Amino acid sequence: MKVSKALNAISRRDLFKLSGQFGLSSVMIGAGTLTGAITLPSLVAAAESTYNKRFANEPKHTLKLGAAGFNQRNLLIERAGVLEFARDLEERTEGEIRIEFIGDNQICGQLNCVEKAQLGVVDMYAASTQNSAGGAPYLNVLDYAYMFPSRAAQYYFLYSPASQRVLRDPFEKRHGLKFLFSHCELRGIHMGQSFADKPTVTSLEEIFGTKNRVTGTQLGRIAMQLLNLNPVPVAWEETLDGLKQGLIDGAETWASAVAYANMAPVVSQSVDLRFFCGTEHTAMSAKVFDGMEPHLQDAIMESAYLTQVHVQAANEAALVNTVGYTDPQLPGTIFAENGVRPAFLADDQIKMAEEMCSPEFNPEPWAQWRERLNGWSGGLDTYQEIYDVAREIPVDTKAENVEPRRWWRSA
Repeated sequence: MKVSKALNAISRRDLFKLSGQFGLSSVMIGAGTLTGAITLPSLVAAAESTYNKRFANEPKHTLKLGAAGFNQRNLLIERAGVLEFARDLEERTEGEIRIEFIGDNQICGQLNCVEKAQLGVVDMYAASTQNSAGGAPYLNVLDYAYMFPSRAAQYYFLYSPASQRVLRDPFEKRHGLKFLFSHCELRGIHMGQSFADKPTVTSLEEIFGTKNRVTGTQLGRIAMQLLNLNPVPVAWEETLDGLKQGLIDGAETWASAVAYANMAPVVSQSVDLRFFCGTEHTAMSAKVFDGMEPHLQDAIMESAYLTQVHVQAANEAALVNTVGYTDPQLPGTIFAENGVRPAFLADDQIKMAEEMCSPEFNPEPWAQWRERLNGWSGGLDTYQEIYDVAREIPVDTKAENVEPRRWWRSA
């Protein structure tokens, strides 16, 4: 939080001037190396140092990374790892690969970054799998309700060789994209100002019948319909206005997304349903990857692995220290400063929701999509495969304690 505030204190004019001198990517990547209070002189030094490293050698490949609405400020709130990946890959390849980071929705947004990568407008992209599912429907495979019991289970799956077989290979085969790494949270319902004067939600019935924004995920809509949460498709970029104007009662998303997108001032309660994935992933064109020399392909995978490890630790810390997604909250966090109350539901309420909407207890509404995804996977039972892997670790495992593995090498 303090880092983000310090960076916000630097004027837009100074940032534009620095970007003109060193390039936007060098400024953003350089900012990502700083900790503590960020001043203009420290940012100038970091940008210059980063620029000198990045341009010491002529690159063999310059790759455009479309990072939806992300920038160096909000990536300190939701730790999606995009800048860490770019920095590590450039250093690891000694400048043979150079990343042109294009965020702030300048080249693509949450709903169309995936399509821009498929069309070759960008080589890599960062956006949520749920928003990307409109252009790459196989990503719905992550969104069966209550398939993941915890954030730890999500990370465990992404590190597992099963993720290569059930998620990554079919995604690449069907959509021509290579899934690199992802942040992990579970989605809840974030209520607007109509719930500001109401007691903190403790039961499902209190949010039944509310009208809530839903992402591009088709499976997420099934879960919301079964929970009587009236899903309304609203683009991510329009969700803030929808909440402000009272056009929707709430939005299904995850805690750090509310924080990074400046939605905290219009959100009153964060209801921790944990009913399906919130995964801000980074992927790249498989055609671009396949055109790389073998040692550069290895470097991309190693940088993706290092970034996955970084994200696992950094986002767990940010949820506590920056977002304020705890009870009690730390002072100075985004949720605390904006009066956003986390509503952590009791186990019996989560179990009730699971029994209402998960494929395990209510399979029929999922049958058509499950059959479709199974066919796209080459005949796997996608829900059961992921469900089983997600339960190979104890349910109370902390996300930061999940052991990292190189998923593409694991036996």
